[in-house]
Amino acid sequence: MDTGPVTPATTIAAARPVPSQRPAGPPSDGADGTTRFLTGEAVHVDLRVARLGSRMLARFVDVVIQMVLAGVMFTALVILAALAGGAGWIQFDDAVFGVLFIVTLVLTFIGYPVIMETLTRGRTMGKLIVGLRVVRDDGGPVTFRHAVARGLVGATLEWPGLIAAPLTWLATIIVMIASPQGKRLGDHVAGTVVIHERTPAAWGWVPQMPVGLGQWAATLDLTGLDDDLALAVRHFLARNRQLREPARSQLGHRLTQEVAAVTNPPPPPETPGWAYLAAVHAERHQRALRQLAAVRSRSAAVWPT
Repeated sequence: MDTGPVTPATTIAAARPVPSQRPAGPPSDGADGTTRFLTGEAVHVDLRVARLGSRMLARFVDVVIQMVLAGVMFTALVILAALAGGAGWIQFDDAVFGVLFIVTLVLTFIGYPVIMETLTRGRTMGKLIVGLRVVRDDGGPVTFRHAVARGLVGATLEWPGLIAAPLTWLATIIVMIASPQGKRLGDHVAGTVVIHERTPAAWGWVPQMPVGLGQWAATLDLTGLDDDLALAVRHFLARNRQLREPARSQLGHRLTQEVAAVTNPPPPPETPGWAYLAAVHAERHQRALRQLAAVRSRSAAVWPT
């Protein structure tokens, strides 16, 4: 791939194409089932998110486990309460029976997912069998507070749905279908997303910082490089080997002109277009990683993990 040299003259003359001329990046929902979203720290995360079908399968497995767990737990609690009543420690009546029933529901439908997702970093037994995992919106592991938020919303509005079921079941399905990341209500509240961990998204080959351009790239002003254009550059660099000529060179040249119009200073004379795009991509990525590390260090000081 050689989109031609990017010289100061061509940089100055390059005019940013209108939005309809921009070489568009991949859609949010690709044909391979991947979804790309931008974190709060301006880092693009590419994950194969779990959709309604796989999540319903995992939920079915969890429901079966919860039913068995609830039956065993309730029976054990009733036996213990009956023994305590026979020994004169408590008065075993309908009120105690009702309390045991509520305790069983809380431990089964809130305690089970919260404890499992906290200890396994985002997996219940159903998700483990299907190959799913809950992660934060920035791709990091979930913590206890994420699991609690998901568990409370899930038990009250989703399953078993203590408030206005089955209307809330229908609302949950609609929300998951409408969400680009397949999020349910609990995911929106907790700031999480469920991904396929056994089949991660493959980006292909993406070049690193070209030799000799690192010092120049460190001086780049990238404030004019918006997320859509950066995403198109990254997609082009990752998938350019799958494109045929002359479409590959034409697309690379158009991307080079558009990036050159919104960044400065211009690259060194006779810099190939592919190297220019790779350097801009690598520098933006490194800055995003440094910013993400700073944000996470501040977050860890407040919420140790």
